[in-house]
Amino acid sequence: MTKKILIVSVFVVASCGLAYELIAGALSSYLLGDSVLQFSTIIGCYLFAMGVGAHFSKYVKDEDVLARFVDIELAVGLIGGVSAAVLFMTFAWASAPFRTMLYTMVFLVGAMVGMEIPLVMRALNSRQTEFSELVSRVLTFDYLGALAVSLLFPLVLAPQLGLVRTGFLFGMLNIAVALWTIYVFRTELANVTGRLLRASAVMLALVIGFSGADRLTGWGEHGLFGDEIVYSTSTPYQRLVITKWKDDLRLYINGNLQFSSRDEYRYHEALVHPVMGALPWAKRVLILGGGDGLALREVLRYPQVEHVTLVDLDPAMTAAFTTRGELVELNKGSFRDKRVTVVNADAAIWLQQSREMFDAAIVDFPDPSSFALGKLYSVPFYGVLKKHIAANGLVVVQATSPFFAPHAYWTVDATLREVGMRTWPYHLYVPSFGEWGFIMASPQLDYRPPESYSLPMRFLNADTTRAMFVFPPDMKPLPMAPNRLNTQSLVHEFEQDWRRVIR
Repeated sequence: MTKKILIVSVFVVASCGLAYELIAGALSSYLLGDSVLQFSTIIGCYLFAMGVGAHFSKYVKDEDVLARFVDIELAVGLIGGVSAAVLFMTFAWASAPFRTMLYTMVFLVGAMVGMEIPLVMRALNSRQTEFSELVSRVLTFDYLGALAVSLLFPLVLAPQLGLVRTGFLFGMLNIAVALWTIYVFRTELANVTGRLLRASAVMLALVIGFSGADRLTGWGEHGLFGDEIVYSTSTPYQRLVITKWKDDLRLYINGNLQFSSRDEYRYHEALVHPVMGALPWAKRVLILGGGDGLALREVLRYPQVEHVTLVDLDPAMTAAFTTRGELVELNKGSFRDKRVTVVNADAAIWLQQSREMFDAAIVDFPDPSSFALGKLYSVPFYGVLKKHIAANGLVVVQATSPFFAPHAYWTVDATLREVGMRTWPYHLYVPSFGEWGFIMASPQLDYRPPESYSLPMRFLNADTTRAMFVFPPDMKPLPMAPNRLNTQSLVHEFEQDWRRVIR
């Protein structure tokens, strides 16, 4: 019976260890971007720490194996359980030590997890388990635990519980293993009462943290964003937060500002109308991204438009902007228009599978801050997109800031030209973002910016449109290589550009 208990403990221990690693990687990706870098460095640090812990396990005396196993479970449960909450609060309220705190906690958890399996194997060995059976059983349940969490984390835990609550949950599982071990082996352990009290205290703290996770997250996000949070949710793809201050609604994705309702009209007029004003015959329009419905709002102002297909990855995004009153008011109920078809899918996959043709495409993805987003700015992606656009049609791409991120901006331009499209870069000033850039492109059309608009505008007229296509000397074009899928140079350029200007 005692052998089975130890084997089951291996399953739980392995599950918890991998969960803490995934939580750290996901949280750092949300907050810092570049998921490949974050996951690679965290996995490396964690595995190295496990090796260190495995090495130091040899210094535990045979008669103390079970006692140290219980103590380590308590420590892992406490540190791992609170890790997501502590890291999130640290980033929100004092971002400077975040990286130090991140890798310190990853190393501590990894080192202790690295000690757990050798200690369990020694405990089994002391119970006269044959070596071949010992190794096969321990490793089998170790790998099964890892498999279970690797499937549950992205599909259930992160989207349903969130990272903070998931951390507390696995901390409680570690403490449950400790309590179970204390009870079963109470005759072999010293100071059983003291260990039970410590385990119970940690369990209580984790239960309180689990029940108050939403409040903790709210405090952290309040420190991060400053304004009242009116909506927030974690999805399998991203963290969405909407804040409000007086009459200003703001959308943040993974902590990055997407729009402010006070000046979004500048951005969306500049994104949509230079395209639509030049194509009075355009009837079929494709919007990639733009799950807030604001670009869609502008497209639907044109009576000749017969159909708009909007492709956005996250159904939670389009659902929020279809149902929440203040958001529906902002996008003028654009998702309820009968001319609109919403597709919740990966835009790259959808384009490969679709046979539809469009007169115009508006590409409004978040900035290429990760490799998952960078693929949507790559040569293969634009090559497929070109096949869906009429020869005399137009594509416009949100392309980050030509002032703050010039290398990234001109990389997007080079990528569009690489697939055989003609390009016309342009920019404008949006108070919430600063100087911002777009790139117009076409397979064959000789584009001329509109000199007038048939619809009333708040920002655009002949003069402001003409000025958008003129670049001053401090934003002159740079000779950049196109963004290819296997290297994703754009993501590196984007990070390096913004690292130079963000303090």
